[in-house]
Amino acid sequence: MKNRKHHRETAVFVGFPIILLCRRRSNIFQLVPFFTALSVVVLILFVLMSYIAPPIDSRHDQFISLFYNGTEPRRNLLEEQVIQEPMGEGRLSRDIWNSKKSNFYHGCSIASDEFPTAEVNTLPNRYLLIATSGGLNQQRTGIIDAVVAAHILNAVLVIPKLDQQSYWKDSSNFSEIFDVDWFISYLSKDVKIIKDLPRMGNELIIPHKTRVPRKCNAECYQTRIQPILNKKHAVQLTKFDYRLSNHLDTELQKLRCRVNYHALKFTDPIIQMGKKLVERIRKKSQHFLALHLRFESDMLAFSGCYYGGGDKERRELGKIRKRWKTLRVTNPDKERKNGKCPLTPEEVGLMLRALGFGNDVHIYIASGEIYGGEETLAPLKGFFPNCYTKETLASKEELAPFSSFSSRMAALDFIVCDESDVFVSNNNGNMARMLAGRRRYFGHKPTIRPNAKKLYKMFTDRNNMTWEEFASHVQKQQIGFMGDPMEVKPGRGEFHENPSACICEDTNVQAREDVIIPQSPAMIFGEGTDSAADGTRRSFGEVTDRRIIEDEQYWFDTDYMENEVGGIQSIGGATISLRELNI
Repeated sequence: MKNRKHHRETAVFVGFPIILLCRRRSNIFQLVPFFTALSVVVLILFVLMSYIAPPIDSRHDQFISLFYNGTEPRRNLLEEQVIQEPMGEGRLSRDIWNSKKSNFYHGCSIASDEFPTAEVNTLPNRYLLIATSGGLNQQRTGIIDAVVAAHILNAVLVIPKLDQQSYWKDSSNFSEIFDVDWFISYLSKDVKIIKDLPRMGNELIIPHKTRVPRKCNAECYQTRIQPILNKKHAVQLTKFDYRLSNHLDTELQKLRCRVNYHALKFTDPIIQMGKKLVERIRKKSQHFLALHLRFESDMLAFSGCYYGGGDKERRELGKIRKRWKTLRVTNPDKERKNGKCPLTPEEVGLMLRALGFGNDVHIYIASGEIYGGEETLAPLKGFFPNCYTKETLASKEELAPFSSFSSRMAALDFIVCDESDVFVSNNNGNMARMLAGRRRYFGHKPTIRPNAKKLYKMFTDRNNMTWEEFASHVQKQQIGFMGDPMEVKPGRGEFHENPSACICEDTNVQAREDVIIPQSPAMIFGEGTDSAADGTRRSFGEVTDRRIIEDEQYWFDTDYMENEVGGIQSIGGATISLRELNI
């Protein structure tokens, strides 16, 4: 307002003396109308200029340096900078709360008549046990693939043993996180599942422990494990995560989907607490966005990226990074240019504003302890004041049954993120991939993954463009990263992220608007029925034996590495590096 007043006063100041000058000189008095009109034009130009958005002020480097200097005057200056950032949102030519053409596609995972049932497929005295690895979502991949592996091996599956020795030291067992009875019952036609290994006569069965390579396909399991099963009757596969190929035949891929999206249901206490968190956000806003920020110290240390914190940051993150002995020394600038660094909270906020999310949007932040705490989050909260976490939505007493168990806390975040209208991930880790695939299967709800490699240049050059230009560029670069149907080619990337074999098109959708599986709470949390196949539905998941190049992984979740501390693992007497393990 002050700027606009200044522009008007300047115009009057320039124009009025000219008019007076003209009046004092009779020989140019006839030019008075011309100069008057010129003054009006100048005035209009100054007024219009006051409405044009100023260039985006790039304060990223200054923000980082201020953030890590803990003096009170600098903290006050940081808060002032956050308020001064452009607060307008981009004008997106689409509904920000829905995916394009999502009503043309739906999840489909019913087995065909040719798929052998458990009764026909299971051979006697063959038991498969697995020991999962990592955090909740990494273990989830192991559980899913274990069911498929048991079917491939014609074996009975014993309820998987969860990892209690990794970094998080979570003592939870399977039945404390997942509804074990539902799991067994739902999959009873596909694979026979039991809770404990039985006796053979009066003798205990001692399982033979071994490990399969990463991305082992059906032939690999039959060649390596079936002979052991025939001889030992029971095999336990250790560190069972990502040990099954992405590329299986369609029927086995659909079994994966039945396990992941229907059989794996959280326990009632977890579901009820998750529902409470969702309901409390819904009371505040009709729509909400969930953000998996992943800006904890372990993630930043693992990425090898640098965020401008000087010796303090290098010392703190360097100490954490030593947990992974074989991580190479990285060039932080190169990593950021290649899109391998998590966005800062400020950059996430800018991206979301550019995509059209206004400052009245309510955001649920799914995260552990943010590196730098509230000061790191200050820019994001400056853009979006309505931010929540589990801890702000529920009391300590309500969270007490979960707070000492990392997997149960992660399960609560999973439920809220799954129920959100829009989900935003800030890395391509296990939780992000699991949720991306799930949201595709259940109606293609918007799922945004930053195109970090392209956005890097936008953030670097934002002081050289207007806000409108910046927003336009961000929207262009995010095409293909918004969770729309068919934006990822079938067979590309991790199957859990892109379950193309389980996504069907309904070509008759105009006449039948009800073909999409409804987003009911029962479906979200693992229950529900699959839609029947008919002539109008076409699967995009036909997988051939040809090799399909994997999408580049931007960076791995630290889940992959937790049990590899020490850097080298001995498998079957051979020493194998992490790189050779494809971890």
